[in-house]
Amino acid sequence: MNMQAAIQLTISMAIFGSVGFFTIQTGIPAEELVFVRCICATLFLGGLWLITKSYKTEQWSRKEVIQTIICGVFLVFNWVFLFKAFNEMEISLAISIYNLAPIFVLILGGIFLKERLTIPAILAIVVCFLGSILIVGVQQVGSLHLLWNEGFIYAMLSAICYAMTMFVGRGVKHLSTYALTFVQTIVGIVILFPTVQFDVFHGLTTSNWLYILGTGFIHTGFVYYLFFNSIRNLSTLLVSALVFVDPLVAILLDIWILDFRPTMTQILGMLFIFGGIIYTVIKPPKKENITKEVAS
Repeated sequence: MNMQAAIQLTISMAIFGSVGFFTIQTGIPAEELVFVRCICATLFLGGLWLITKSYKTEQWSRKEVIQTIICGVFLVFNWVFLFKAFNEMEISLAISIYNLAPIFVLILGGIFLKERLTIPAILAIVVCFLGSILIVGVQQVGSLHLLWNEGFIYAMLSAICYAMTMFVGRGVKHLSTYALTFVQTIVGIVILFPTVQFDVFHGLTTSNWLYILGTGFIHTGFVYYLFFNSIRNLSTLLVSALVFVDPLVAILLDIWILDFRPTMTQILGMLFIFGGIIYTVIKPPKKENITKEVAS
């Protein structure tokens, strides 16, 4: 195991776990916050792209650029819906639903790539679905109006958009992570610019601006640098495990700083979701594969 890469990924996930707390302290709507975030990420990661001179070795292709642009669209809406969810419901609950994304990737793979869904995988999907119902409350599932007000729809849409980002991005093999992120954040700026209400930035306090720039340069630029710089040197299994540092930190901050106290039903729902996801992304290898590895 590359210890330096593991530490970098752990730090990036721990920092990103505080993005919900930062979001509700910015004092601006989700669309404007994502717009600033895209600008900061473009400046930070674009600068690193130039400094490292990675742009000289890029392998551009029309197909991958189109895929990257599509990823950028889904990534932007993913951020917007997630930040809206933070403003409408407790961070812990929004993060739990948001982390359903790997389950949606599994479903998309079964539908569009004809990947075989095993019985354990289907059971994991059912368990995660039951968990989301327990989180939002059984009595509210029958009312779309209540679900929307509670942020459930926003959190679910953010998970779907994140899943689409991962699903479409699987086909991008040659572009560097700098180029990938640079194109995606440029797409975000272009999409959001016509909708931005610049008057929301008037009257903001110094504290508001620190949180806004923090989500841009720290949670997007710096975190993405650490994340992309580390995952290429780690196994898929370890990456899948360390990614869960993000929701763990988010839930702990929500409970410690914002005094969120989940009900027993909501705790059970979160356990259902994370249990199903952990089984899906960190399932043990088949017995025959273990035998082959030992033999080799």
